[in-house]
Amino acid sequence: MRALLVSSGLAIVVSLLGTWFAIGLFRRIGFGQPTRIDGPTAHHVKRGTPTMGGVVIVVATVVSYLTGTLVTGNLPSASAWLALLLFVGCAAIGFLDDYIKVFTQDNRGLSPKGKIIGQAVVALGFGILATQFFADAQGVRPASMYLSTTHDWGIKLPLVVVLLIIWFMVTATSNATNIVDGADGLLAGSAAMVFGAYALLSVWQSNQRCNSPRPTVIAEQCYPVRDPLDLAVFSATVAAACIGFLWWNAKPAKIFMGDVGSLALGGALAGLAIMSRTELLLAVIGGLFVLDTMTVLIQRYYFKATRRLTGTGKRIFPIAPIHHHFDDKWGEAAMVIRLWILCGLCVLAGLAIFYATWLA
Repeated sequence: MRALLVSSGLAIVVSLLGTWFAIGLFRRIGFGQPTRIDGPTAHHVKRGTPTMGGVVIVVATVVSYLTGTLVTGNLPSASAWLALLLFVGCAAIGFLDDYIKVFTQDNRGLSPKGKIIGQAVVALGFGILATQFFADAQGVRPASMYLSTTHDWGIKLPLVVVLLIIWFMVTATSNATNIVDGADGLLAGSAAMVFGAYALLSVWQSNQRCNSPRPTVIAEQCYPVRDPLDLAVFSATVAAACIGFLWWNAKPAKIFMGDVGSLALGGALAGLAIMSRTELLLAVIGGLFVLDTMTVLIQRYYFKATRRLTGTGKRIFPIAPIHHHFDDKWGEAAMVIRLWILCGLCVLAGLAIFYATWLA
């Protein structure tokens, strides 16, 4: 627990000061944000605001996690290294996407095919390592061969199916967080809550871990997770880095996260869900991300279907993702606060399901 306190405390400081430094640096070298033409008109004034601030979140997390772990006399576990692999790997894809946008001043960035290939390489590399290597003394590997909600269930899946699930989760979650990152402070605040939830969840799993010497652990209720306490430290560190960044990213944002941050957060979140055996529960805890992404998919496929049938594409929502619609209706500040509340409710619902399952 000392590592959790040291790492998260250091992450807030590094992120807070590092973002302040990055704002000045990125302004000098011209890392300004292009904006989408069809987005809310109020966002057009944001063009040129420094972007790629997610670099600070990534650096603050990696430096703070490693420092907090080492100074407390511990070494990073296999699960933590794998979480860092997803975090930094997805950040690298986002960095390339952001750099292309800034260099060309075009909001399209990296091609969808290039992004998917990059995410597939990172996800499959993580999947093979997490499912096939790094078994502990009890034979528990970082990722299991089963589907999970709060515990493994069903039949043991073939490796190819597990890798497809991991690829889908990493790709879907990182793209979902990327979609949510469309308003000042929306993703940073939401991610802080979701990663904070995973810190609490992982601490609980550590206290109820299978083969634990604690006399209160019940065999039927225990969690066969490889490194839950280290996952809690990592989760808390990411949450703290997001909070430090939010100081500068809240409306009116002095800097934007960019894809380097949003893809990194989504990749890390998918990794935490996989390694904590809560893949399906992530859809509840991250309900805001699911909602925003579903509006984009519904809008896109409804438009294509109606254009194919009638020759004229129709839309269900005035604009997608749905947070842009609420932005126009309520104003950005009110929209962000209300969606933070929705995110908090999703987090509470997910934690309630997790605890209720343990009681049952």
